[in-house]
Amino acid sequence: MKPKNFLISASLLICFLGIFIPASGSFNPKQQKSLDQWAIHDLERPLPPVVIPGPPLPPVPPPSDAVILFDGKNLFNWVDAKGQPARWKVENDYLEVVPKTRNIQTKHGFGSCQLHIEWMTPSPARGEGQDRGNSGVFLMGLYEVQVLDSYENKTYADGMAGAIYGQYPPLVNACRKPGEWQSYDIIFYAPKFDAEGKLLEPARMTVIHNGVLIHHNAELTGPTAHKARPPYKAHAAKLPLMLQDHSHPVRFRNIWLRELE
Repeated sequence: MKPKNFLISASLLICFLGIFIPASGSFNPKQQKSLDQWAIHDLERPLPPVVIPGPPLPPVPPPSDAVILFDGKNLFNWVDAKGQPARWKVENDYLEVVPKTRNIQTKHGFGSCQLHIEWMTPSPARGEGQDRGNSGVFLMGLYEVQVLDSYENKTYADGMAGAIYGQYPPLVNACRKPGEWQSYDIIFYAPKFDAEGKLLEPARMTVIHNGVLIHHNAELTGPTAHKARPPYKAHAAKLPLMLQDHSHPVRFRNIWLRELE
């Protein structure tokens, strides 16, 4: 029943948000099969087409059952990668990466969830490729949706904004200009393991970027790694959400989630 419930949840979210679904390739099963065709971070891998999203909107209000992770006031719900108080900057209802202060993560763990997060890359843009507005959203601290300034900025397809890093490029490039607020709505189902640690169900993810569907029920090959696609290793059913310090002053706001199990 899990896949059916997943698709129902995704469909309801799509209807609620008025999501734009690209006419071509949205549900293409070749997305997952393409992993065998391309090396990790292969510069020859085709880049997805550009889709211009709608204009930036005010922060999306959380539903009544949401867990509020960041409300613009403080980092009470966050610690750094060593469990110490998070040292990112908080002002004007957003938090901003302070380079070299380490990744931050939630104090509490989460498994399957619907996550909403809004982000902005620096303006004016500086650098190119991966060295431009780089950060990441890590579900369970392990499974990354890339944050990057991919507005008129080329990099490897599986590392651009919205990519499930090192695995799947987004179906389309829906990135807004630097200095404009963007949003991810992520429906994530955590992997399942048996008592001996054998994988029973892989993680799955649907991602909507600025109102545009960019992943639909994608089956993850395992946790995120740099220049590698490691296999799954058994882990706890709930782990913290993590945001990446990649030494770029990326901003985040209005972070909330709904637990799905």
